[in-house]
Amino acid sequence: MTATALITGGSKGIGAAIAARLADEGYVLTLAARSQDDLDNTAARLNTEVHTVVADMKREEDVRALAASHRERFGRLDVLVISAGVGTAGPIADMPMRTYERTLDVNLRAPIVLIQETLPMLRAAAAANPKSGAKIIVLSSITGVAGEANLAAYGASKAALISLCETVSLEESARGVAATAISPGYVDTDLSAWKQSELDPSAMLTVDDVAELAMAITHLSANAVVPNIVLSRAGNQLWRA
Repeated sequence: MTATALITGGSKGIGAAIAARLADEGYVLTLAARSQDDLDNTAARLNTEVHTVVADMKREEDVRALAASHRERFGRLDVLVISAGVGTAGPIADMPMRTYERTLDVNLRAPIVLIQETLPMLRAAAAANPKSGAKIIVLSSITGVAGEANLAAYGASKAALISLCETVSLEESARGVAATAISPGYVDTDLSAWKQSELDPSAMLTVDDVAELAMAITHLSANAVVPNIVLSRAGNQLWRA
């Protein structure tokens, strides 16, 4: 039976790069993002069946509807990729609570809801393919491992995602469902555009760097659990965003 994947933030950046790699390996895909035009443009470049869903990750009803739409279209789920996220910058002393709440809603609450909604499909896929199991891949950040000034809400949300992946694997890996956080430094995407005045994009990681690691996770056996992969940029500091 054809393997399926659901990717949030799948129309651009890291999510689109992972989608392209999964398509090349024969997966059929559900891509979710906020813009139908962006989804259509990305889907047109992929050599596979693509189901697109417009969803805003800060709206819980959209997250639940996304899972239901994938289930209705494909009926199974082998790989869940949570790539959608928002970035916030500024000192914690000046952070409005609405900024904190939006960051936590998109970066943490939505992944929790989506994992809850898709776990029955992931468990079923793992049972049907016990050698490989099913995978959850969550895009965290190196700021969830080592804090960076002016990224309090963002870093806290990404640290929580690392813990979430660890807990999901503890609870579900015996059923063949494992979760991995990927925690890169700055990647050359729209989300990092604000940083380009002080960090040249040529010094950033590439979306293909992250996609390569995501694909490696999908190739692991069900016996393997990788809680977190940290991807640092080249330079004289190991834990550098």
